[in-house]
Amino acid sequence: MKRRRFLHVLAAAMAFPARADTLWRGRAFGADLVIKTDGPAPMRAILSEIAAIEAAFSLMADSELTRLNARGQAPGSARMRAVLAQAAQVHAATGGAFDPTVQPLWQALAQGGDGRAARGRIGFDRLRIGRDIRLAPGQALTLNGIAQGHAADRIRAICAAQGLRHALIDMGEFAAIGGAFRLGIEDPQAGLLGWRSLTGGAMATSSPAALSLPGGSHILGPRGEVPLWSTVTVQGPEAAICDAASTAFVLMPEPAIRKAATALGLWSVLLVDAAGDLREIALT
Repeated sequence: MKRRRFLHVLAAAMAFPARADTLWRGRAFGADLVIKTDGPAPMRAILSEIAAIEAAFSLMADSELTRLNARGQAPGSARMRAVLAQAAQVHAATGGAFDPTVQPLWQALAQGGDGRAARGRIGFDRLRIGRDIRLAPGQALTLNGIAQGHAADRIRAICAAQGLRHALIDMGEFAAIGGAFRLGIEDPQAGLLGWRSLTGGAMATSSPAALSLPGGSHILGPRGEVPLWSTVTVQGPEAAICDAASTAFVLMPEPAIRKAATALGLWSVLLVDAAGDLREIALT
C-alpha cells in the first residue's frame, strides 16, 4: 500500500519490563511488519484488520480508494471518513503542505511527464464530504502518507483491547503500548544520529531520499515546494497524525513546523538538515 521508506526509525532495542511472549514478523502493505508484545498477541484479529485496511486504501488493487478515484464519488465507509478527517486536520495545520490530492501529479511524474496539467487538479479543500465523498473533476487521492500510521494505531488498539500492557508495532511508523522502547534515529547520509525513548505513543519518520521520481523526491509539494530537510521524525499520541505530519514537515521551514506541531498536539520533532546536523523541537 505504501512505498516503504528507505529511511526509517530503527527498533534497535525493544526491551520489555516483562518477558516478551510474542514476536511476530510478517508482511503488510508491501512492507515488513513486526509486532512485539509481553503476552499472546491476537493475531487473527490483527490480520483481519490489516486485510480490511488494505481493502480500503490500497492503490495497487481494487479497493474503496481506487473505486472512489475512478468514479469521483462514493458513499465512503466509516474508516475512509475517519482517515480523511485526520488528513483534513493535518492539511489545515500545515497550511496545505499535506495534501492527499497529489496522486495525479505522482502518476504524471512516474510516467515521465512534467506534471503541469496535474498540478491544476491539486487541492484537498476542493474535496467535499457530505452524504457522499466527492472529488473535484480530475482529482484522485493517495492516502499513502497516513494510512500506514492508521494501521499502526488500529493494531495498537486491538492489542490494548486484549489487555496487553507492553507492545510495539513496527511498520515504518511505530505505535507503542507501555514501554519505554529505545529507538534509533538514522539518516541515509549521516547514519545513526541518536536514540529516543518511546512510551505509549507513536513515532514516524519521512525522508525525501526514500524514493525518487523523475525530477525529484517522492514527497511532492502540492504548490511546488521542494524538500527542506533530509529527515524528519515526529513523536506524538497517534501514528496516523505523526505519519502525515512527518511527510508535510519535510517541505516546511522550522517556524511553520513548530506552529503546526503545536496545533496537532505533537510531542517533539527531530529535523536533520542536508549537512547531517540534527535539531529538536521539543513541545512538551
